[in-house]
Amino acid sequence: MRSLILALLPAFLALAAPAPASAQKYDSTSPVCKTNYRWGGEDTDCGYTSIAQCQASASGLAAICINNPYYAGPPIDRGPRQPGRRPAY
Repeated sequence: MRSLILALLPAFLALAAPAPASAQKYDSTSPVCKTNYRWGGEDTDCGYTSIAQCQASASGLAAICINNPYYAGPPIDRGPRQPGRRPAY
């Protein structure tokens, strides 16, 4: 019985293992993304700062420019505070 369990264990583990997660296709650091459509699939590039910049890159291609739904916004400037001072509300 033990040898049967040991023989079937690798097959069971292969079935029970979760599928790998797919990567998120939107980067949160740029406000505009371009999706290129081609035979066999698509790819998304989120390295644009404006729709106009993206459209210039997409000109003549099967591509679309969209506002990045995952854009986090510009970084918050957290400069040094004066010690002992509280912000006035």
